[in-house]
Amino acid sequence: MSYKEAQKKYAKIGVDTEKAIAALAKIPISMHCWQGDDVGGFESVGGASNGIQTTGDYPGKATTPEQLMADIKFAMDLIPGKHRVNLHACYGIHTGKVVDRDKLGPEQFKPWVDWAKKNGYGLDFNPTFFSHRNVVDGLTLSSPDPKIRAFWVKHGIQCLKIAEYFAKELKSPCAINFWAPDGYKDEPSDRLGPRQRMADSLDKIFKTKYDKKMVVPTFESKLFGIGVESYTVGSHEFVMGYAQSRKILALLDMGHFHISENVADKISSFLMFFGKVAFHISRPVRWDSDHVIRQNDDLRAAAQEIVKMGPENFIIALDYFDASICRVAAWVLGMRNMQKELLKAMLVPNAQLKALQDAGEFTAQLVLQEEYKNYPFEAVWDEFCARMGVPAGEEWFKTVQKYEKDVLLKR
Repeated sequence: MSYKEAQKKYAKIGVDTEKAIAALAKIPISMHCWQGDDVGGFESVGGASNGIQTTGDYPGKATTPEQLMADIKFAMDLIPGKHRVNLHACYGIHTGKVVDRDKLGPEQFKPWVDWAKKNGYGLDFNPTFFSHRNVVDGLTLSSPDPKIRAFWVKHGIQCLKIAEYFAKELKSPCAINFWAPDGYKDEPSDRLGPRQRMADSLDKIFKTKYDKKMVVPTFESKLFGIGVESYTVGSHEFVMGYAQSRKILALLDMGHFHISENVADKISSFLMFFGKVAFHISRPVRWDSDHVIRQNDDLRAAAQEIVKMGPENFIIALDYFDASICRVAAWVLGMRNMQKELLKAMLVPNAQLKALQDAGEFTAQLVLQEEYKNYPFEAVWDEFCARMGVPAGEEWFKTVQKYEKDVLLKR
């Protein structure tokens, strides 16, 4: 079906495809740098650890800042629209001796800012509370050792300064997400103490002066992690309570809940009480395994809620890392899948379906919900990609395969 035919079909149910295309083009998604090198960073040759693990050894991993930047740029050129890049603190670029995390500053990230300016990307940021010698017994901000806590508090403070640097240099607000792996492998004797210590550590970090209009702190919860299967300090309840009481945003990660939970169902409650929703799009398989996102029911439900609640009320970032497949392809596929599901949600007459729900017309609601799934979304997606100057279908993968042959496999 041609775009014009699809446009007419959607118009009959009150959907303006031109408005949907224009709206989708305005939604920035923050693409995570750590897919490109398996969450390695540039501090050492060691891999990710302390609650973070990648699986697979697919060839072509980026090992230098220049390689990672080139891979990100290549992927972005195959993704329609203008987007952002999400950095972790361990991706600072060091000249000479590596600067430890409690002393990181804007100077280690100036090359990233220069690169982002050149390519028109916004930057988001994350302190790195893992893969470090000062993660002791699985603890950072909640450690009983005041010296360990002080180190990580200083790291958090420095990261706020870096986030403000990003925001001011790029003239775009920077979201900075705090997640720490703290917890215990076996049943703890004290559940309250670690949470009190983590809250105190975070309070010390957020007492730092920063531009609250340009820097947006978010705090991410988790159900459990590798090596902390029995108790996680930053549980959902703790994070929600802390974030709401300190007037920062709690962050939802689709992989950080029980596999049977519908994370999309939490979105409306978050929006009601926080006014804005920070959202990590991921795909768990059995547990928080961070698989590349697919066009499945979970992603579809999340996209529907984002569209219904207003995309302007969301900070959308991807978060997965798969070392078993081509890393560049994983970026492009995930970003495009997110955009496809957002577009599908925009092509549904949500006001009509809401009216049916409110009127108790549940049979009509169910029938139309199902019938609208078969409308010609693909023709609208093809038109969107054509206007953005990128391939619409699987042709993009041929471009990635050539890049893999010419660049990645020669590393």
